[in-house]
Amino acid sequence: MNENNFDFLKDQVKFTGFGQELESQLKANLAKSQTEFQLKHTAAYGKDELSAVLQFKKSNQTDMFFFNNYTASLKKENEDKSVEQKFYINKEKGSITLKEAYNLLDGRAVNKDLTNKEGKLYNAWVQLDFKETENNGNFKIKQFSEKYGFELEKALSKHPIKELGNDTDKSRLIESLQKGNRQAVTFVQDGAEQKRFIEANPQFKSVAVYDERQQRIRSSQTEKQGQGESQSQQQSEKQDVKAQENEEPSRRAKRKGVSV
Repeated sequence: MNENNFDFLKDQVKFTGFGQELESQLKANLAKSQTEFQLKHTAAYGKDELSAVLQFKKSNQTDMFFFNNYTASLKKENEDKSVEQKFYINKEKGSITLKEAYNLLDGRAVNKDLTNKEGKLYNAWVQLDFKETENNGNFKIKQFSEKYGFELEKALSKHPIKELGNDTDKSRLIESLQKGNRQAVTFVQDGAEQKRFIEANPQFKSVAVYDERQQRIRSSQTEKQGQGESQSQQQSEKQDVKAQENEEPSRRAKRKGVSV
């Protein structure tokens, strides 16, 4: 077994979000006489279960193995079927971590540094399109680059979020949202504090807001006082909510094996 190869793969698996629990299985498989192998992993996020199958393959020219991809499958609570996507491991930047895979499969957007065909880095929000699939069965990926015009801090500033008043809390909030998390925050309205959940919504250049029961709240109910909305903003918000209402049944249909 190539020890340097093991050390490299061990770290790659760890920093892709699978931790260290697969190390012994990884080492045992590298010692076997085989050209490829798989490792399996299961994680729980609340009452949701995310299972993953990691694919490793040996080089045709050397004794080195490579971690090529993993297929993540999300089983939501109270839903019969799961939804899955294959995520490819990039040599440079841009690989989707396990938690990011969960967030994408749960319908949210993730901010990543990606590499184009010319090898140049660029930043974009990525989100799965549950209405369209590729030839390999993967959902197509929607991208919203910096040119698209979504500014997370600007979208956050429209809401009375207590955490924005502290630089450390603000940085942690932004980092969490960029990973695709639905993040708990504190709204301060009319002198009272209320627990809310928010997530980035780059397609509509906004932040989606949910109450403590995870029910969607219209932005007009949560924006800072005195910041009124124009007619075009109100129309955009209506389109946003309608689009998300249409998207949710699509995702559920996919989980149940229905073609949409």
